[in-house]
Amino acid sequence: MAELSVLIPVYNEERTLERLLDAVEERPEVSELVIVDDGSTDATPEILSGRDFKVPAQVIRHERNRGKGAALRTAIAAATGDVALVQDADLEYDPAEFPLLLAPIERGRAEVVYGSRSFAAHSAYSFWFVIGNKMVTLWTNVLFNSYLSDMETCYKLMPLSVWRSLDLRSDGFDIEPEITAKLLKSGRRIYEVPISYAARGRVEGKKLTWRDGVMALWTLSRIRVAPARARKG
Repeated sequence: MAELSVLIPVYNEERTLERLLDAVEERPEVSELVIVDDGSTDATPEILSGRDFKVPAQVIRHERNRGKGAALRTAIAAATGDVALVQDADLEYDPAEFPLLLAPIERGRAEVVYGSRSFAAHSAYSFWFVIGNKMVTLWTNVLFNSYLSDMETCYKLMPLSVWRSLDLRSDGFDIEPEITAKLLKSGRRIYEVPISYAARGRVEGKKLTWRDGVMALWTLSRIRVAPARARKG
């Protein structure tokens, strides 16, 4: 079985962080946690410094908030596993579903796996959040002649060598379209598996806004028209 590094970018998630870490550490598939505290100003640093981890863990802190993309890039650089999966700290995604994501890779059916959310009344933050997600996914498919159902999903799993070959540059939430656009532009196919999802609202700490949707459209378009790089990894 491939060694799995779970990449966890964290910013002000004191309400859910311990429960999320408990859930991740219960998974026998996990070989390593790489947690990047992106300049949190709540109790997140104290939770991380005081935790007795059950599996090998790297805890890295950015002294100031730099964005999810910057935190994820730091985690990718530090990880040591064979494959790496992104896990947000907000409990919207369930670590119990790691086996669903790993299965296509272990069977040799896929190199890159995404967890696809099926939005329903109990799992949607709002109507406009779902419509925005569908719009950026549609634009991805138009630009890259693909047929993805959920481009913005957090659950993205691939070999660490592929993560590093993407040469990611984004600091904010535009890291999500950058990852997908660069994968598709390099000719890699993305294998989707259905996952569950429990969206949180603004009061609970939801950080995405409509501006991130606009940035996603711009990022996808920019990468589509940029000169192609030689494929690595």
